Amino acid sequence: MKVLLVLILLSVDVFCRKDKSKHKLQTNTSEYVINPKSFRGLVSTNDSLFNNVKESTKRATMDVSRNSAGSHGSGLKVNNSTMLFLRSPISTKLIPVIYTVVVLIGLPANAIILWMLFYRVRSVCTAIFYTSLAISDLLFCLMLPFKIVYHLNGNHWIFGEAMCRATTSFFYGNMYCSILLLTCISISRYIAIVHPFVYRSLPKRNLAILMCALVWVTVLMYMIPFFTTKQTYYLKQLDINSCHDVLDSAGGTFQFYYFLLLAVFGFLVPFSIVTFCYFSIIRALGTHDQKRFWYLKVTILLLAIFSICFTPSNIILIIHQVRLHYSNTDYTYSWYLMALCMSSLNSCLDPFLYFLMSKVTNPTKNYVTIIRL
Repeated sequence: MKVLLVLILLSVDVFCRKDKSKHKLQTNTSEYVINPKSFRGLVSTNDSLFNNVKESTKRATMDVSRNSAGSHGSGLKVNNSTMLFLRSPISTKLIPVIYTVVVLIGLPANAIILWMLFYRVRSVCTAIFYTSLAISDLLFCLMLPFKIVYHLNGNHWIFGEAMCRATTSFFYGNMYCSILLLTCISISRYIAIVHPFVYRSLPKRNLAILMCALVWVTVLMYMIPFFTTKQTYYLKQLDINSCHDVLDSAGGTFQFYYFLLLAVFGFLVPFSIVTFCYFSIIRALGTHDQKRFWYLKVTILLLAIFSICFTPSNIILIIHQVRLHYSNTDYTYSWYLMALCMSSLNSCLDPFLYFLMSKVTNPTKNYVTIIRL
């Protein structure tokens, strides 16, 4: 009996200690958000308005009830890994340096290309595609300084909600506009080389205008969610206003399917078409054909643009959204932001594509004219 009494007392003591330690752990961890969605913050637990509201009601009223990005009354809370990345040298130094290089190279290069297209071009059909691509890259380079200031300022956005939405839309819009326009150029070259008789009978100018118009309309439709949803949030732990880097955790199923479809139809399908077109062109041209050498160069450059700029960000985006949707983890999002930064390099590489698709027709003059195709 004495032994039994001692065992009972010991078990009660252990239970009380566990209960106290559990209560202490809950008290300490209540100040942090555990497992926020992919740089997705949750509403601060200090906001009394949301304390005793069910999850469904909270998600429905979250955006309406929060203060603006510039206010300090309400905001999102993120985990430690997110805070470390937003304060890391990669985010505040390396990324703005890459963006600065893109602006310094891409801005004058695309301006020169536009000048050449207006004054040195021989084919109106060719000019329509390349002009659209150059305009897209030029607009992107003009908006990029806002991102540079944002990162150099410790990922603190100072330009307001409207400018954040516009910058984010231009950022994504440029990438998918470039992909779709490169796809249109590839289809045009494929028909011209592999099916020349069909190409000659086509209304090339009207088709080029129609294809470019469809690309711009499609990209604008792609970007509607960025224009219509809140992009700036105040982060209490860091005392900064983020722009698109941290979003509400209530994105739900729509966010998953939106980004998944964006990556599939904005990258995977066009990339497959581009690869098919240029390998078909190389196979159709004779071994001793002089154009074969130029198209080999164009193919290598196009594959380099897709490999460096578009493939990493879109593949990581798919992986990230799948993991976020099914396991609620966001460990790949920092890699996605770095890959997204690399995608901006397409604005520097696209001008080289113009030059590879060109030919020096007059050796006495130091300019390049577009081949009449």
